[in-house]
Amino acid sequence: MPESRSDLVNVRLEKLARLRAKGIEPYPHRYERSHTVSESIAAFESREQVDGKDAKTDDVTLAGRVVAVRGMGRATFVDLLDGSGRMQALLRRNQLESAYDLLEDLDVGDWLGIKGPVFRTRAGEVTVEALELTLLCKSIRPLPEKWHGLADTEIRYRQRYLDLVANDEVRQVALLRSRTLGAIRRFMDGRGFIEVETPILVPVAAGAMAQPFITHHNALDRDLYVRIATE
Repeated sequence: MPESRSDLVNVRLEKLARLRAKGIEPYPHRYERSHTVSESIAAFESREQVDGKDAKTDDVTLAGRVVAVRGMGRATFVDLLDGSGRMQALLRRNQLESAYDLLEDLDVGDWLGIKGPVFRTRAGEVTVEALELTLLCKSIRPLPEKWHGLADTEIRYRQRYLDLVANDEVRQVALLRSRTLGAIRRFMDGRGFIEVETPILVPVAAGAMAQPFITHHNALDRDLYVRIATE
């Protein structure tokens, strides 16, 4: 019988308590990364063009969300996801020593900081080898059951943060929209236009549990609602 969501949350709360009992702060205030995932891959590919199959970068510092964990004896592969992409990390017990025990309380959805060189495995995947491991955020609520897709339309529309986490296509659309709006703003600003925001009336109340502002359009003889975002 599958565990309920509350049971999964309780298990993660127990792990949180164990981390604090070990003296590990599960929510540090600050962490400095040197590269994004895409920057790390680009740096390695540049080095690979010079050094060939034995290429390895200097140490980089990454931060991202754990989206997959694969144990292999005294080593573990972890997939990290940040705003620029996804990358595999290799964690070895003999490299990390006591820090390797952190994996006992690690879950998919947690955030990690990893420092180490980037290389290519024999399987051909660009990978960062963890020499230092830092827990950046312990996730209490589990991610959607199927990481590769959140299908429930109601949840997708009312909990956009889950949709963005679970569906890569939706995340790419959100990034494209942001870049498109930024390009339009730069184009118009460069020509002396000033951006102003005005309330937008829509025929259907939206905004989850927010109290809608209602007005009546006399000419159309219908009720309209002020859009919740961005006003």
